This record gives sequence, structure tokens and C-alpha cells, in this order.
Amino acid sequence: MNETRRHSSYTLYHPRWYRTKVSTYWWTRQWSHFRFILRELTSLGVAYTVLLLICFIRAVGQGAGELQRLGDWLASPLGILLNVIALFLLLFHAITWFNLAPRAMPVRIRGKRLPDWAIALPNYLLWLGVSVVIAYVILWRS
Repeated sequence: MNETRRHSSYTLYHPRWYRTKVSTYWWTRQWSHFRFILRELTSLGVAYTVLLLICFIRAVGQGAGELQRLGDWLASPLGILLNVIALFLLLFHAITWFNLAPRAMPVRIRGKRLPDWAIALPNYLLWLGVSVVIAYVILWRS
């Protein structure tokens, strides 16, 4: 009898919970949320750069005329604008990833966790080194 009395308030129908209405633009109210969404949108810049590289490889394979046409489009105001936007998106993507790397890959040595800068700094140094080598090959070797 005690058992049935304890569960006598049970119903087959669950009451509807009150849920506040959330705006579609909830992420614009806090900088941390906005930065997260912006970082996710940087994948569009990565996708654009990959497609541009594929188009470049295809143009090289099809000959000088196609390569010249791609170069003319890249030199147009729209091509320059898209590449400048892609550059900023890729820079933001790389910087935020390098800053997230210590949280994504916590390294422990002798039971102690390495500080964040010790994991992020090699990424930045490698990025700088590769950039210097590429700049050398493009600017001074040609």
C-alpha cells in the first residue's frame, strides 16, 4: 500500500517544460561566443583556399592560356578582395588554433603539465620559420 501511495502522482503524460525563447543571434551578445562562431566561420576561408589551389593545379595542367586566365581573375578587384578576406580568415584560424593547442594536447613531463606558452611557442616558431623559407624562395630566388 505504501508503494502505490508513493507513485500515485505519476501520470502517463509529462508536463511541458517552460523554455525561454532564444534569439537566433544569441552568440552576438558575448565576445567569447562571437569569437567561437567566427572561428567556425574561418573554415570557409580554408575551403576557399583549398578550392583556389585545386583550380591553380588544374590551370597548370591545362596550359598557359588557362593559367593566364586564372591569373587575370586573381588580379581583378573581386579576386584581390576575396584573397584578402581569405588571408585574414586563415590568420585568425591559425592563431586561434595555436592558442587552443595547449588545451587540446596537454603535455605532462614527470607528472607536471607544461605551461601553455611552452606548447604554443613552437607552433609559432615553426610558422615563422616556414614563412621565412617561403619568402626567401619567392622573393630572392626568382
